[in-house]
Amino acid sequence: MALFGSGKYSTLRVPTSGERKMVIPDGSWVKCKNCGQTLYTDRLMDNLLVCWYCNCHLPMTAPARIVSLTDPDSFKEFDDELRSGDPLKFTDSKPYPVRIAESEAKTHMHEAVVCGSALLDGRPYMLGVMDFRFMGASMGSVVGEKITRLVERATAEKMAAVIVTASGGARMQEGILSLMQMPKTCAALQRHADAKLPYIAILTNPTYGGVTASFASVGDVIIAEPGAMIGFAGPRVIQETTNSKLPEGFQTAEFLLEKGLIDRVVERKNLRKELGLLLEFFKK
Repeated sequence: MALFGSGKYSTLRVPTSGERKMVIPDGSWVKCKNCGQTLYTDRLMDNLLVCWYCNCHLPMTAPARIVSLTDPDSFKEFDDELRSGDPLKFTDSKPYPVRIAESEAKTHMHEAVVCGSALLDGRPYMLGVMDFRFMGASMGSVVGEKITRLVERATAEKMAAVIVTASGGARMQEGILSLMQMPKTCAALQRHADAKLPYIAILTNPTYGGVTASFASVGDVIIAEPGAMIGFAGPRVIQETTNSKLPEGFQTAEFLLEKGLIDRVVERKNLRKELGLLLEFFKK
C-alpha cells in the first residue's frame, strides 16, 4: 500500500514471516505478538502496524518508517555504499561475513541503519532510521560511521538531525571497534549542539545497550513509542545480577517518562505531526 507516493521509500510494507515473532499464515493475516489476535494486513497497514485490539506498536521496517515521517519522494539516501568488514575474523556458530550476507538477503539492506536527507511538510532535515531485522540493529563500525556522518551533514547544512532507534546493543562481532562508536557518535552530536542545532531522538521497541548509552539518550527532545522497552541491560539480566524484584513496567517508555529519562510518549499515528511541530519550533 503506497501511503505518500511512489519510489524506494514510498511503500509501507508489513514485515514478512519470521520477523520479530510476527506470524503471517497466508500473507493476508498477521498475529499480534502481544495479544495474539489475528489482524488483517491491509487494515494493519492502514493503522501503521499498530494492533487495534491492544495498541501494541508492532515492528516497522526502516523503509516503512521513512515513508511515515517524510514527504512523498523527498528522502535522499546517502552512504549506502558503506559495508562492514571483518577485522577480528570473528566466528561463533557462523562467520561474521555469513551473518552479514544473511541479513542483507532478508532485509534488502546493507546495514542496520538507513540515513539521508528528507522533507516533512516542506521542512528539510536529516533522518536516520535503524532496522531491528538487520542483526538486531546492533551497532558496529558502519552503523556508527553512518550516524556520525548524518549528524556532521546536519551540522554543516544547519539542519535538525532526527534518529529513530531500535537496537539490541553493540555488535559483538566487532568487539572494541563497536564500543568506540558510542563516543564517536556523541562527539558529533556535541558539535551539533555547540552549533545550536536541534537533535530529536525517537526511541522504538527495543532500544538497548550501547545505542541507549550513547546517541539515543542525548537528544534535545527524546520521544518514545508506547510500550517501547528501553535500557542498557535487559530486565532479566538486571534482576539476576542484583537479586532484587524490579518495579512494575520497568524499562517501558511510560516508566522512563515518569522517571524523567524521556520527554514524551507519542503514539505512532501522531508521530508525524509531533515531529513536524518540533521541526517548526526549532526552525531558525
